Amino acid sequence: MLKNETKAKIKAGGVAVGTFLNVNHPRLVELCGYTGYDFAIFDAEHGPADYEVVEGLVRAAELTGITPLVRIAQNVPQVILRYLDEGCLGAQIPMVNTRADAEAVVKACKYPPAGIRGLAGVRPARYGVMEPMPQYVDQANEEVMVIVQAETMQAANNLAEILAVPGIDVIFIGPTDLASSMGYKGDFNRPEVQDQLFKMIKQIRDAGVAPGTLALGGVAGSKNLVDAGVQYLVPSATGLMVAAGRQFLKDIGLGRKPE
Repeated sequence: MLKNETKAKIKAGGVAVGTFLNVNHPRLVELCGYTGYDFAIFDAEHGPADYEVVEGLVRAAELTGITPLVRIAQNVPQVILRYLDEGCLGAQIPMVNTRADAEAVVKACKYPPAGIRGLAGVRPARYGVMEPMPQYVDQANEEVMVIVQAETMQAANNLAEILAVPGIDVIFIGPTDLASSMGYKGDFNRPEVQDQLFKMIKQIRDAGVAPGTLALGGVAGSKNLVDAGVQYLVPSATGLMVAAGRQFLKDIGLGRKPE
């Protein structure tokens, strides 16, 4: 199977930058690849990605060298394996609040003996016709990324136990839900939320796991996150498009006021 260049970059101590895609079109994936992003996250939680659509998106990612990842709404082995079987090189699972939640994600992403993922001659195994299945199993267990989202105060309070689970590559802090769990209705700019965010980044980094989060606060804010230890930085493709478009219209003094 293909090598996971994003996982290799993070393991080597580097910073990987990718983007959430909630517009499901292979051309957008190709453009993200040609732009130079390390990875793209197909959104099957807050976006409309499903199994058949993801297969085409993965092919576009493979064509342009960008790592295909997927955020999946359910921490259910039979659901997770279907997206991995399409060729996604990592699963990002939301609302991981306890050690048991984290252990379930790892087990769902790994083939036995490391986990419980069901085995078949699937796409990333080249349909079982090009290489021995044991070789594919070893490669898949090495290359597939396990990304868990810690995005509530329950997760923050249980972070040490979550960090103790072997096999997690990235812990992604969801700032909007973190803010909501703190009583601030998604306002991640509150000083209390920012303090909690950076506290969690440090705890994750100090434990030897890669911290991840959304790219917040523009260029300066994103650089602050990287300086704090974030290795998995995720801006939104549509957010960047809107910001660039608005700035262009402002600079040339044209356009219309959206309603």
